[in-house]
Amino acid sequence: MKAALLTSSPRRRRSLALATFLASGCLLAASPAKADLRLCNMTSSRVGIALGYRDAQGWVTEGWWNLTARACETLLKGQLGGRFYYIYAIDYDRGGEWSGRSFMCTREREFTIRGTEDCLARGFDRSGFFEVDTGEQKSWTIQLTETNRPGGP
Repeated sequence: MKAALLTSSPRRRRSLALATFLASGCLLAASPAKADLRLCNMTSSRVGIALGYRDAQGWVTEGWWNLTARACETLLKGQLGGRFYYIYAIDYDRGGEWSGRSFMCTREREFTIRGTEDCLARGFDRSGFFEVDTGEQKSWTIQLTETNRPGGP
């Protein structure tokens, strides 16, 4: 099991500070193992998810997966081909984001964008993604939590 603390961007109203990374086998030990990249929204809010990764043609970002509170979604199906994946998530209900220092292209509507360079010049937004190191596992689950939110548990 791996865990990492992430703090939210200071430019947002709320603090969304913790994202926990668990190998999916640890979460669902009684069910058959599936090789996927999954994300679980363990918050009480609806969240939007963008994903960045490297494929055979280079860097690609995709979004948005819209997850209700306490829901999971498969972002990539099948065995993972890389070690590093990148996530940017926003809290639709309370404000705030899960972000990092790896800048990639996004946009407000559904997207698939090739390349991470010159986002603004190409008409896209530039967002900071946080890195997920899967340790070259073939399956991985990311959990977003709200433990440091004011008034939270």
